[in-house]
Amino acid sequence: MVPTTRVLAALAFTVAVPAFLLGWLWVVGRLEAVLPHRLQRRLVPWLWLAPALVPVGVFLAWPLANTVWLSLRDAGSGAWAGLDNYRYLVTSTEVHTALRNNLLWLVLLTGGCLVTGLLVAVLTDKVRYEAVAKAAVVLPTAIPFVAGAVIWRFMYQYRPPGLPQTGTLNAVLTAAGAAPLAWLVDTRTNNAALIGVGVWMTAGFATVILSAALKALPPDLHEAARIDGAGPWQAFRHVTLPQLRPAVVVTATLVAVSAFKAFDIVYVMTNGNYRTDVIANLMYRQLFVAQDYGRASAIAVLLTLLAAPILVLNARATGRAGR
Repeated sequence: MVPTTRVLAALAFTVAVPAFLLGWLWVVGRLEAVLPHRLQRRLVPWLWLAPALVPVGVFLAWPLANTVWLSLRDAGSGAWAGLDNYRYLVTSTEVHTALRNNLLWLVLLTGGCLVTGLLVAVLTDKVRYEAVAKAAVVLPTAIPFVAGAVIWRFMYQYRPPGLPQTGTLNAVLTAAGAAPLAWLVDTRTNNAALIGVGVWMTAGFATVILSAALKALPPDLHEAARIDGAGPWQAFRHVTLPQLRPAVVVTATLVAVSAFKAFDIVYVMTNGNYRTDVIANLMYRQLFVAQDYGRASAIAVLLTLLAAPILVLNARATGRAGR
């Protein structure tokens, strides 16, 4: 049973936050009415932004600054370590392996989701079975990543040749006369197999965004292209795809960030073994297994630095599209 104090605290927070925001808006409105015009231009915009800037500072800026500080401390955060933790990032082979795998995730997961989402959105547009086809692609997004990883671990299950194959994929291969594959152990296939699970679980997200953007395009453009003699491929390349660029950029950014944060699938299916480690899984091991807070914080800073350029490129691309 939930303690009464927690219920009261939750109710108080639920009532206090909207009440504070309403009160703040009222105060700012009154100040805007009485302040001189010159002071209004300088002060009032920041007062309007304060309710948003304060949570950003408390829940984003301060934890980030604290993480950078911890990355300069030793394993127990008790003594100054300087750049030792960052020297570990530069020299460690396990970090290099994780970075290489994250690059694979970035390219293959983003590309796979965009291609799948575009294909489903375009090919099923305005057909009778559109809802069924999209539902089949979107349905895996409702499954938690851990549950999806467990499902696909059974799908990839391997037994030596000559024994009955309990894994679905290897059962199909042996039925076709081919040898079974150790999907999650063989370094030639394991990273691709893990990323394939990620595409299966994320492509529906890309499909929803790209399909909505496709349906929002004005039909006059395609009619004009057909009148000018453009074929289906030419109309898609020169009319549809440029109009979908903002949606493609936003989708690619969100999927790319999720590629850097890939953890659940790797942790459940291989735990980073067989050269499948990624940055998030390495950070987890340093923090909760090795209990090295300095190295874990340095890896977190590295992960932030890797994701930051993608967000900057997204902001610039969407800004240009808006103009």
